[in-house]
Amino acid sequence: MNFKMMKNLQALYFLFLFTMLVLPHKGISVQLNSTDKNDWQAKWISCASNLDTINSWTNYRKVFENKSNVKSATAYIAVDSKYWLWINGELVVFEGGLKRGPKPNATYYDEVDLTPYLKDGQNSIAVLVWYFGKDGFSHTSSGKSGLLFEMKINDKTALISDKTWKCTKNPAYWHSVEDTQPNYRLSESNILYDARNEIKDWEKKTFNANSWENAIELGEAGGAPWNALVKRPIPLWKDYGLKTFNKEYPFTSTGDTIKCKLHYNAHFTPYLSVTANAGEAIHILTDNYYGGTVPNVRAEYITRKGKQNYESLGWMNGHEFWFVIPEGVEVNSLGYRETGYNTEFTGSFECDDAFYNRLWEKSQRTLYITMRDTYMDCPDRERAQWWGDVVNELGESFYALDTQSHLLTKKGIYELMNWQKADGTIASPIPGNYDSELPMQMLNSVGYYGFWTYYFYTGDKKTIQDVYPAVKKYLSVWQLGEDGLVVPRKGGWTWGDWGENKDMAVLYNEWYYLACKGYARMSDLLENKKEKLWAEKQMQSIVENFNKSFWNGKEYRSPNYKNQTDDRANALAVLCGFVDESNYEAIKEVLDKQRHASPYMEKYVLEALVKTGNMDLALSRMKDRFAKMIDSELTTLWEGWGIGREGFGGGTINHAWSGGGLTILSQYVCGLYPIEAGWKKFAVNPQLGTLNYAQTQTETVKGLISLKVDKTQNFKLDLKVPKESEAIVYLPENSTKVSVNNKAVKFEKVDGKSFITLNAGDYKIVAE
Repeated sequence: MNFKMMKNLQALYFLFLFTMLVLPHKGISVQLNSTDKNDWQAKWISCASNLDTINSWTNYRKVFENKSNVKSATAYIAVDSKYWLWINGELVVFEGGLKRGPKPNATYYDEVDLTPYLKDGQNSIAVLVWYFGKDGFSHTSSGKSGLLFEMKINDKTALISDKTWKCTKNPAYWHSVEDTQPNYRLSESNILYDARNEIKDWEKKTFNANSWENAIELGEAGGAPWNALVKRPIPLWKDYGLKTFNKEYPFTSTGDTIKCKLHYNAHFTPYLSVTANAGEAIHILTDNYYGGTVPNVRAEYITRKGKQNYESLGWMNGHEFWFVIPEGVEVNSLGYRETGYNTEFTGSFECDDAFYNRLWEKSQRTLYITMRDTYMDCPDRERAQWWGDVVNELGESFYALDTQSHLLTKKGIYELMNWQKADGTIASPIPGNYDSELPMQMLNSVGYYGFWTYYFYTGDKKTIQDVYPAVKKYLSVWQLGEDGLVVPRKGGWTWGDWGENKDMAVLYNEWYYLACKGYARMSDLLENKKEKLWAEKQMQSIVENFNKSFWNGKEYRSPNYKNQTDDRANALAVLCGFVDESNYEAIKEVLDKQRHASPYMEKYVLEALVKTGNMDLALSRMKDRFAKMIDSELTTLWEGWGIGREGFGGGTINHAWSGGGLTILSQYVCGLYPIEAGWKKFAVNPQLGTLNYAQTQTETVKGLISLKVDKTQNFKLDLKVPKESEAIVYLPENSTKVSVNNKAVKFEKVDGKSFITLNAGDYKIVAE
């Protein structure tokens, strides 16, 4: 591994850093969580010797006497930026804390149940705090390392952080300014741990910290620079435990890079056990170190003499861990700990074509790896909550994961609108130091496919109520021109999609229409007739002028657009409802021949094909466009149609915005989607196309729905409908007889569509 090459690149990246970074803006507060703690007694504390150093690590300890019969014990913990918590030497929280930014300058706090860990009599608390000390595309730094800790036992305050706590700079952690650091988008730094300087067993109950300095008090809860405190709205990470790579141990390193293959691309922290002389430098990174063509995170470990174990606490991702261990060092074991967002893979899909099964599974894996503190575009280059990505990701989560995943979408919605600027504009990624509006992504976010889809799948009216005024404030930034169409806005970055042949004038009008459509439905939900009429008036203006301005008789194209016909623009015209059914065949020809959309926008192209009755073409286009990704040995989907410089924007290999096929397969091929918000009533409307059978299951807010569709003989459905829900099962057009659980039933027919209605239960349905 050529580390000199890495160092030579440093100057270029730092130059890019200072030319790209922008200052955070002042936000407009949408809300504070109604469950936020408001009776804080704890003080923000820090270590005078380690207050504001970038990439610094601080140990805190407190010994206290418990005289209560503990029925309940709850800790409330806030830090900038991450922490690890031990009670009586037992690890209780592995990487607590969320990256800062529920709104500009505010901080999240955790609520942790300590009931199982406290003992009668003397107890010890040990906290390791990692302070990033710099902004990134998903974190805004307070400027000071700090810890806030308060514990209630049996609902009474029993312990607070104050100047009686002991603290010290952890001398084993170092930050080398000469070292090639992660690219400017990341708030994390590389981790260098020198075991020769470690404080052994400092987290144990018996450790004596009397020689450490006393913590300094920096202010009350809610004070600067950490400011308002917001309860963590998502669960603590799921810890899959330490695992060891399967090798013949012990062995002596030859000095070559040791590559350890993981089962799949995920979030991991590396672990090693070696016997060595003091001062041996071990480098640890993954095959994704240059994911997106720029340096990401890596780690270094300096050995002490003898046998030793070490786990680097900063998570990485990749398909392989690379350990660069000096020649002669004895390796006792190498391993890893997987951690991730605490959700279950409750969704599934299977059909009689292995290609679509692999696509669905890779989409699910990619979705999961882009979830942690926020939804992310990728877990290596940026870890940034770009909201164009989030819209696709939230749609996938409803079919791939359990309902815990909904909380991450909700968190992102509040963050996006809490970071709204005074002039009404919004920008992502947030939280962090990015400040440029991507107008079309923002319209997508607040509109039909973004906020409204979240509501319709969850039934969470409260979130819509909270952000509703901010959505109108953003839509009011946009204007209609004398031609009745939307006036394009440049924003901070006029981005319509990766790739070429983007008909921007058409796209602006479509995304604005879909944003107003979402707002009109929000207004109807909240019984605001005035705002509903406003949104419908905006929509009607575009409807009246769109076709006469952009339809040329065979395709949609703006008058001044000279490039190849834009498949994205024509697809969104279908999804907006602008296309007359008599022109579906012409649109089909456009979407069959034109292949310009990135994987992000491909989802909308495929959906348009489904909407125009061309499922066969949707499936064949899906297979054609994603073939290279699905045939790859990689377990995740890519940012572009190629990798690295052959892809878009840096070409990362783990972008969940490419997982729109998962949504298409579950929502349209299997035909599962809500008809009333929160799955109170849902459709079962399979469109198998060229497939003979398909099955899926998805966990909804009403419970688990499972479905198997088989058309090899007649039309057979196995369906599970959860409690408090109702299924509308659509039947083939030529159906003459229908049986449910071997009993003949009558079916209804409305507007040429045949269907039956089923309440909660398990059903076997046969249509002849």
